[in-house]
Amino acid sequence: MKAPTLRKGRIVNPVLGKEFRLRMRTIRSPLALLFYLLAFGIIAFGYLYVTRGFTNGSSFNPSQSRDMFYILSVVQLCLIGFMTPGLTAGVISSEREKQTLNMLLTTEQSSTTIILSKLFSSLSFMLLIVVSTMPIYGIVFLYGGISPKQLILVFLFYVFVMFVLGAFGVLFSTLLKRTIASVILSYGTSLFLFGGTAVLYVIAQQFIQRSFYAQGGSSNVDIFNWAGYFLGLNPVAALFSIFEKDITESVFRSPGSGTSQAPMELWGLFLIIMSVLAVAAVLLSIRYIRPVLKKPKNVKPLE
Repeated sequence: MKAPTLRKGRIVNPVLGKEFRLRMRTIRSPLALLFYLLAFGIIAFGYLYVTRGFTNGSSFNPSQSRDMFYILSVVQLCLIGFMTPGLTAGVISSEREKQTLNMLLTTEQSSTTIILSKLFSSLSFMLLIVVSTMPIYGIVFLYGGISPKQLILVFLFYVFVMFVLGAFGVLFSTLLKRTIASVILSYGTSLFLFGGTAVLYVIAQQFIQRSFYAQGGSSNVDIFNWAGYFLGLNPVAALFSIFEKDITESVFRSPGSGTSQAPMELWGLFLIIMSVLAVAAVLLSIRYIRPVLKKPKNVKPLE
């Protein structure tokens, strides 16, 4: 009696298995992993060298270790924002350009299976890169100042940001016919989240301060600082708010009374808003991956 083999097929479907093989068999994958670790390692050891140089080779205190952890976390997050759109922006449009998408759609795989398999296979390589940097993060634990809980929270946040950027990349790859257009929109979205939201926050902050001084600038004038919602869309600000609770209060602090009216932590705003947008992007990708047949006009029903 043969053992059942359906369980393996349920976990790794043909689309996901093919994507894993194609992505991991090329020389580009290990080279990308190598250069990523080299760049990340140079930043970590460079910070150690510079910091110990300023202290004349003396001890490395926990506050410096915490600063190093923050720097590595932000650098890693920015690298994720740079690499994830490139991995996901062409998963569907490239199939369309190679004229293999129609054959893929005629298989027994559903639209949901195709989209999720393409998304997870692309993010799996990015996840492999991030997990491979854990030994570099181990340097921080040699000097203290960081708990394992904080490290776990950072890596969970990384996975969430990957999913969000990957969902946007798959959506643009599904809606647009050309890969180059999808790549441009994907990187534009990533650039807006990392940099555009910070610029909008600065502009909104200036507008609120001008409104405050236009009303007299006294302590009795209480103006709600709504500019903080822009930083609620910023991954870097959300990451810092996980460790520094005062960031959320300073972002939403009113210029009048000086009180903070923050609705919730920045990381909470980021998780809620981006979860809705990412799920909507995945659902739209599933909806529009198959061509929609239009009903013919001016056709009379048969009597």
